[in-house]
Amino acid sequence: MLNVTEADGLYGFPAGQSITLPGPDERRIMQNTAWITLFFAGLLETGWALGLKYTEGFTKVWPSVATLAVMAGSIYLLSRSLSGLPLGTAYAVWTGIGAVGTVIAGIVIFGESRSVVRLLCILLIVSGIVGLRFCSDA
Repeated sequence: MLNVTEADGLYGFPAGQSITLPGPDERRIMQNTAWITLFFAGLLETGWALGLKYTEGFTKVWPSVATLAVMAGSIYLLSRSLSGLPLGTAYAVWTGIGAVGTVIAGIVIFGESRSVVRLLCILLIVSGIVGLRFCSDA
């Protein structure tokens, strides 16, 4: 950790107030935590996308309540991940995880198409998610 004291009261800090900046290890841990949080936010996005199918246009009370709760949880976790990740990266990964999860669930649960072209397109999305994870500045 790096501890900085601003003696002159510059930059909006009262004179003599100190701030502690995270060191490289703490930043790495914070970023890993943000990525894990984002992963679970994406899984919840898959959950609420599936839940929409069961709400029948929000006319069924309990599926609607459950879907809205999962939706709120997904957005909350997304917002938490933004403390350690850039907005564009986090949003792209969040929607990518949700899209891939929803397509996989559609194939498994609803018997949707398993065409090679469709699966290759999903693989492209997964490649984008992995690329953002390992090539991101965050």
